[in-house]
Amino acid sequence: MKRIVADPRKCLACRGCELACAMAHASTEDLAEVIAEKAAKPRIYIESAGGLAVPLQCRHCDDAPCVRVCPTGALSRQGPMEPVRADQSKCIGCAFCVEACPFGVVRLISAAGGTVLGSGKVVLKCDLCERRLAQGLAPACVSACPVSALSFEDVDQGAKKARVRTAMAALAGFVDGRE
Repeated sequence: MKRIVADPRKCLACRGCELACAMAHASTEDLAEVIAEKAAKPRIYIESAGGLAVPLQCRHCDDAPCVRVCPTGALSRQGPMEPVRADQSKCIGCAFCVEACPFGVVRLISAAGGTVLGSGKVVLKCDLCERRLAQGLAPACVSACPVSALSFEDVDQGAKKARVRTAMAALAGFVDGRE
């Protein structure tokens, strides 16, 4: 399975990924309308952490806690290699998924017309830009990143790169006499 991988060391916090995500999920391609359109919300978020800008988006966990706790099936996965999907029409706004997400990337937004239980909120999360993937394109956030802080890669390949980066950092510390 492929996932979006973020490298906070490269992120400039330009928020181009957020805008591209909102554009990819908007009902119009007009930038001014997307900015004004309340329904066009990004599914990736830039957060500040320890002096770094960290792009956060759904990791589409293998055993996704958000899917397990959803009482209505609004969050689901069609198969083990498929992304976790959100069906806002089934969402009751209970926020169990928000609490269960270990990465804090599942959010509730105001729903047009309310929800079944009247909370007025529905789930919003990354869908890996499924429409773009079907066209052979990378997710919008990945394509928009000007410094390649985001990549779309096989999970195993991403884990291998992270191990190599960690090993290189440890080796650099050892060579410099810091360890």
